[in-house]
Amino acid sequence: MLSRRVGSAAIHRVIQVRAFAQKAEETAAATTTKTKLTEPRAVSKEEAGKIAGAATSSEESMMPWKGWFDAYLKERLSEERYKSLKATFYFKPDDPFNLQQIPNPSTKVPIGNDGEEAAFREVSPGSQPPVDVPKYDLDDDPYDSGYFKRDTRRRYEDPEFPHPDVEAFKLGMLDGDDPEVQEAKEKLAAGPKSSKGNKGVFPTGPSDFDPSGLRANMSVTPAALSKSLDSYMPNHLPEPTWHKEQEKTLAWYEENDLPVPIGQNTNFIRRERRVARW
Repeated sequence: MLSRRVGSAAIHRVIQVRAFAQKAEETAAATTTKTKLTEPRAVSKEEAGKIAGAATSSEESMMPWKGWFDAYLKERLSEERYKSLKATFYFKPDDPFNLQQIPNPSTKVPIGNDGEEAAFREVSPGSQPPVDVPKYDLDDDPYDSGYFKRDTRRRYEDPEFPHPDVEAFKLGMLDGDDPEVQEAKEKLAAGPKSSKGNKGVFPTGPSDFDPSGLRANMSVTPAALSKSLDSYMPNHLPEPTWHKEQEKTLAWYEENDLPVPIGQNTNFIRRERRVARW
């Protein structure tokens, strides 16, 4: 009798567990399965967890009144008359973005000469693989962190390495017969006497891993350093407007026996108005 009761209780317990598991599966399926919208619409807070978002945005205009006057003219006038009128009153009438800095997602613009068109961010940037931007060229050494070989800003701050053109210009304005000036010219032509470099001979023995000699500080020479700095010198500095015509301007002042000013005088007032009336 006791064994029959125990068996009945066990069977009842198994039935309860199966019913609970089935109910849990149904509840999970009901919560995970979301209803897809046939068309985009506003969703309330209660049904937000049961509705899947629309795959595409609505193609229906949120401003149906926009462009009604333009459509009215296009319908009433001929094509030639409509284009002429539009070109008269519109600013950039053929602008594909309609003068919008960020175009609408539905706006398509030509992206090639074959007539292919694409909309704004038609391929989402988030769905693209990350861009691989190499930081170094294939021949560059990523472990070479020497900044002195491209430090053009401090190039002429060291008195041991002055600007040769500036120093030669200074010495050219002095008396060439002065022994001190002649000695300074010889010193400038000889170049710096320090930092001759070890010519690739290190305490561990000779090495030729870097032909330029700039990889290690002990092998740097002034000639190799100047050559490297020359390749990094900036070439984008602006020039004044008179720089291209400086020879012509200088010849005009010398021809008229006038002192040459610094730069070029630009006067936008007519000559007649600059003449005194008295």
